[in-house]
Amino acid sequence: MDERAEALAEGLSRYLTRQRRADWTVTGGARIPGGASRETWRFVAGSGGEQHGIIVRIDPETSLIDTDRALEHAAIDAAYRAGIPAPEPLYLEEDASFIGRPFSIMAEVAGCSASAESLPPEHLEKIGEQKWRWLGRIAALDPAELGLESVMTLPDPQACAMEQVDYWAGVIRDDEIHPNPIAEAAVRWLRRNPPPPPQKLSLVHGDYRTGNFLFSPEGEIRAILDWEMAHIGDPLEDLAWSLDPLWSFNQPQLAGQLIPHREAIAHWEAASGLKVDPHAFRWWRVFASVKGIGIWISSSEDYHHGAAKLPILAIAGWLMTDRQERILCDYLSPHSQHLFPEATA
Repeated sequence: MDERAEALAEGLSRYLTRQRRADWTVTGGARIPGGASRETWRFVAGSGGEQHGIIVRIDPETSLIDTDRALEHAAIDAAYRAGIPAPEPLYLEEDASFIGRPFSIMAEVAGCSASAESLPPEHLEKIGEQKWRWLGRIAALDPAELGLESVMTLPDPQACAMEQVDYWAGVIRDDEIHPNPIAEAAVRWLRRNPPPPPQKLSLVHGDYRTGNFLFSPEGEIRAILDWEMAHIGDPLEDLAWSLDPLWSFNQPQLAGQLIPHREAIAHWEAASGLKVDPHAFRWWRVFASVKGIGIWISSSEDYHHGAAKLPILAIAGWLMTDRQERILCDYLSPHSQHLFPEATA
């Protein structure tokens, strides 16, 4: 282990020893690539012959998005208790004295991959069906039954869409390095064309896409990751984000590089018990791109002014913003190539 990994392992050993009231030793520190909103590390924790893989999420010096670690932990815990494939949450620690920053610990889900590049071609349809059925299952959950209303803001159903617009428009305004007229035009469109209220308020994952779940070589989704943007809102927000053309890359006919859009929506509807309203869905798809631009602009601002010059921030701030703006221009054009036929079937 390098010096940083050794320091983390030593602090985590002290922490687990205190929590478990027995001697625990943490070894084998390896940082998992990515981690734009949290540093993510893999360790092995051992005591008396026991060995357990653990994943440690650590607040970074700078972040792609500002998120609340307690809300993230609550969302993972709620999903795990409800039978959604999620990592088992073990500890949330706000005290920075152990490893220098607040952190959370989860059980490792071993033998899986999250990389879109490693999607097994023979299992794309299987993974795609699971991906949107699990998203539908999340949409079907009752936040009150999960106890989430005590830790997350319960929005007014009549206002939750505009609250999201106001939030992300504020992020863009506060973090932009230069004017962003495309995003501004989209925000005006969203405000002038409000969607109907949600069919129900649900737990919204916030960043549900290919790359944010672990799958086995056999094509089974074993864990949905990265719940740091979770909140209570309209479940169409998650569906629209998951179907954004950005995640299809060079395969626009496939949602998230997996299955046709119509099939993805059909699986979601079957699992959620909800129907996709075309007008509402169009609105949420435009919103998804505005939200994306907000995230990418924040990354650009962090790279430009922040202490940590992380390449992922620079790439997101330039490349992803450009792609998202092109998608928005198409959405807002009367000749759009994305007139949402999948929502009208």
